[in-house]
Amino acid sequence: MTQRLKSLLPLSIAVGLLAFLWLEVSLNFSFHWFSDGDLGIGLSLPHNFHLIPPAAFVSWAMFFAAGADRAAAGKVAVASVIGAFSGLLLMWISPAVADLPDFWGIAATAGVLALVVTASGSLGDWYFIPGTFGGFATIVFWWIATGLDGWAEGGGGVGNSVEALGNPATAGSGAFGGVLSTPIEWVFLSCAATLLCGVLLGLASARLAGVLAVVLPAPSQAESAPAPAA
Repeated sequence: MTQRLKSLLPLSIAVGLLAFLWLEVSLNFSFHWFSDGDLGIGLSLPHNFHLIPPAAFVSWAMFFAAGADRAAAGKVAVASVIGAFSGLLLMWISPAVADLPDFWGIAATAGVLALVVTASGSLGDWYFIPGTFGGFATIVFWWIATGLDGWAEGGGGVGNSVEALGNPATAGSGAFGGVLSTPIEWVFLSCAATLLCGVLLGLASARLAGVLAVVLPAPSQAESAPAPAA
């Protein structure tokens, strides 16, 4: 166990450092730097385009699952965009099948899209099904959190402003009383951009881990050797 821990130490430090930097940057970007008005609680109203902190961790994890090299980065980037676009189709199509208050339209459309996304794995090794599912799941999660725009009329809010939040007709049904209400197209763009940030974080963590592996002492041969049998 000690040997494994020492071997993972460079990568662990790299991931921990970059995770800290990502959350610091992405949260400040959405709630301070790139916003649409002061909420009066020390935070600002996020712009329709914003970074989604947890989404980057999805594609970052997929980067490691795909092999943690440049080829993996390309594979996951393509898969993330395909998955996000599949989510966009879900947001466009499902409200036409059945809108509020019926969820079966969302469920049925998602089922068909999941079938297509999985069957498309037959296109070749370049098509990374887990990454595509990760991108699709990110859209589903954020669409729900931001008010299910399209399925719920005006769910994404009307006129992204502090004034609009004060009126139930324009606030939308996103989380935190409409603060996160976001139109469909911006859900897609925000998710896709953030997923690609996760791929970059994966590349950066692998590169930084390589640098740290040179700096930190490697486990000795004695530590690496298996214990003799009793």
